[in-house]
Amino acid sequence: MLPLYTVASCVLLLVGLYRFVVYPAFLSPLAKVPSPNCFASFSPAWILFRRWQGKENRSIFAAHQKCGPIVRLGPNELSVNSIEGLRTVYKGGFERHVWFERGFANYGIPNMVSTLQSKPHSERKRMMSNVYSKSTIQASTELREISREIIHDRLLPILQSAATRGTPTDILELTTAYSMDFTSAYLLGAAKATNFLQDVDQRKRALRLYRCRKPSMFWATELPTLTKTLGHVGIPVVPRPIADATEELEDWFLKLCNDATQVGKEIPSGAMTYKQLALGLEKFPFPGQAQDRVIASELLDHAIAGFETNGIVLTYATWELSQRPDMVKALREEMLTLSPPLRFPMHEGDDLPTPRSIDNLRLLNAVVQETLRLYPPSPGPQPRVTPATPSTILGYDNIPGNVRISSNSYSLHRNEEVYPEPEKWKPERWLEENKEAVDERYRLFWTFGSGGRMCIGSHFALQLLKLAMVAIYTNFETSIVDDTGIEQVDSFIAGPVADKLILAFKPAVGE
Repeated sequence: MLPLYTVASCVLLLVGLYRFVVYPAFLSPLAKVPSPNCFASFSPAWILFRRWQGKENRSIFAAHQKCGPIVRLGPNELSVNSIEGLRTVYKGGFERHVWFERGFANYGIPNMVSTLQSKPHSERKRMMSNVYSKSTIQASTELREISREIIHDRLLPILQSAATRGTPTDILELTTAYSMDFTSAYLLGAAKATNFLQDVDQRKRALRLYRCRKPSMFWATELPTLTKTLGHVGIPVVPRPIADATEELEDWFLKLCNDATQVGKEIPSGAMTYKQLALGLEKFPFPGQAQDRVIASELLDHAIAGFETNGIVLTYATWELSQRPDMVKALREEMLTLSPPLRFPMHEGDDLPTPRSIDNLRLLNAVVQETLRLYPPSPGPQPRVTPATPSTILGYDNIPGNVRISSNSYSLHRNEEVYPEPEKWKPERWLEENKEAVDERYRLFWTFGSGGRMCIGSHFALQLLKLAMVAIYTNFETSIVDDTGIEQVDSFIAGPVADKLILAFKPAVGE
């Protein structure tokens, strides 16, 4: 007779094999969903390794090319890549995955992005949706004053100096500074916002703090328990300087918020987002938390969302246009139809062209739209979890609850049937006369997401991007000095590998 411990060991081994191999690979309702390899059906190691390598987006895209519009990335994870899949997962009922809570809560306090459940998210969104609506953005006198100051008094003089002196310019750093100045002014009021365009030291400090946090994203979001356990036994996966950078960045922004309101005094009239959020919190208070930190957590998320992403888009737009002088000529001719055109320096009494008139520039819209398609600044998966009641997803029945499921713009925007030659930057695809084909492209366009969790700041971002493009290409021509490392990083936020693009500026012909 075999010893009892041997029998027990065999039983445990068999139970383990069934639980972790046989059931997920052959008996689970997910077993019928195609996998890119034989390991994905019973182990998350493959997709975790790809994420750690910085190859997640391309790996998921390759999996969809091999397996179709729905793939199994791990024992408890799916990815969908079709309009029908988007409608099923993102129309409602599929709550956000805990990944967002792990990666996006500031000061340890949830904000709109890191809130997992739909109801509290909707309450928070209602507090601020008005200040980010297209009608408010386009009609705002405060935003118009902010735009004039940042464009005419800061950005254009810097570009004029670069053109006059022949000084090469890192357009990623400059447009990231522009984005932060613009965003923080709308959040906190122009008087207390950043001035990264002119304060180079503060700009570089903020970029350093922000960028050095990126390597910790994988560990914090995907393996938080392992990360904490190793830290407790003296094996820090995330180096202390990275944790210090996060704390320093949060402290800096909290001070920025408190300085803007001068704690206890009236909120400045220009601090539209802050004011709207503070009024909303009076109706829906956040129990157990100091209001200044609740507000700072929310506004820091807004600032970060616009800080780098808009700079990335402007970087790739200028990179593509620097290689296409004929398109720049046509774009500038379109921009000069604005009344008044955004020339530098502006004549006395002139104002900026209206946001509505800029929004009506068809070629500019196509350039921005195509840049957002091919180079989405946030191309990574947006994970959700399946509801407790079994779901049917793209023809697969009885998908159980609590399965991680996502889509990503990197894969969606490379659908060859909707976007012919998807790897080519072709703004003209948005100007075709075939309305049905163009409408289909807009339906699949997912840079800002979709459904109730769609990016609340999409109209703000588009206005900021188009205004910068008009300012630059009405007055200047650009050429590439150094585009080494221009290829996009494979990550959730995806700028150039080299974190730079060096351009030369010269006055536009006729200026």
